[in-house]
Amino acid sequence: MPGWCSNFASERDKKYHDEEWGVPIHDDKELFECLMLECLQCGLSWTTILGKREIFRACFDDFDFEKVAGYTDSDIERIMNFPGMIKSERKIRALANNAQKFKNIREEFGSFDKYVWQKSGGQTIFYKSHASGVFPAKNDLSAEIAADLKKRGFKFVGAVNVYAFLQSCGIICDHFSGCGQYKKIRDNYPFVEI
Repeated sequence: MPGWCSNFASERDKKYHDEEWGVPIHDDKELFECLMLECLQCGLSWTTILGKREIFRACFDDFDFEKVAGYTDSDIERIMNFPGMIKSERKIRALANNAQKFKNIREEFGSFDKYVWQKSGGQTIFYKSHASGVFPAKNDLSAEIAADLKKRGFKFVGAVNVYAFLQSCGIICDHFSGCGQYKKIRDNYPFVEI
């Protein structure tokens, strides 16, 4: 069993793995939160991000992209001064920018869900080569989506961040084959194995 699936840093990390990570998400608000958490993670550990998730939710109006898209300099200052918040003005401004771009995608495609899930034909992708627990940090799909998001004006969306997003929202299932979540996802959601 790969180490990260058996040796969690905390009970919170284990709960996230067992209940959220890799479960397909189709709600735009939840997709926005997943993508923005990956943007915030740049240079930080995922354990740090999970530990601050409630702070992020408080700072960013529970990841309501409509509200975040309208943030002004006073909102940026409020967030910068929020106790426990990471002190990266660039990331905070990037989230406000990304919320605006997220809304643009929704206008073009009807929803962010349609935009991003079309890339996998609406199915969770199981890569045969990943079943043993050896996963890449990025792949062609994450590079393609990252390039398109950047072209649309998103920030902090490299191929590695986007790959982590695709894992977290269930487009790519990187639970290894011996993990209980692997079977749950295959039994309950449409998938393709390649």
